[in-house]
Amino acid sequence: MNNPWKKLKSTEVYENPWIKVTNHEVLNAANKPGIYGTVHFKNIAIGILPIDKNGYTYIVGQYRFPLEKFSWEIPEGGGKHNVDPLETAKRELLEETGVKAKEWSELIRINTSNSVTDEYGIIYLAKDIEVFESNPDEDEDLVVKKLHFDELYEMVMRGEIMDSLSVAAVLKYKLMLLESKT
Repeated sequence: MNNPWKKLKSTEVYENPWIKVTNHEVLNAANKPGIYGTVHFKNIAIGILPIDKNGYTYIVGQYRFPLEKFSWEIPEGGGKHNVDPLETAKRELLEETGVKAKEWSELIRINTSNSVTDEYGIIYLAKDIEVFESNPDEDEDLVVKKLHFDELYEMVMRGEIMDSLSVAAVLKYKLMLLESKT
């Protein structure tokens, strides 16, 4: 499908090491003048759903500054575009939870919020896991929780977990489990 939007002028209004915010003067899909703000992410959102042989997983809880509240989520981090995302996933899983996995597969790719940002995420399934000591970044104050995947799924269904990477990972894996039973 052709792009109905026309950019007339784009102005960078803010940039830091993680994001760049741009204001666009546009002709919108109705060919009327308007504005559009976009956020460019300088990293790929990486998520990991670790599952052990008994169906247990590890999630991470932390206070999320933009939301001003505590959030439970799968282990996540930002991956540089020039680094293999799987290597970032392995590093993040070990740092945040102390978990190493021998079996890795891509679970799903998502656009995290495509109405305002170009950020996309890659979520991996990590199996055949071993637990060691975690070593989070110095700016992270994390709580690690081990729970059965069924409990994690229920947390998502009750709306207790709303993080987009976590929701996508849990629902995709639940579908995979259901399909494997048929």
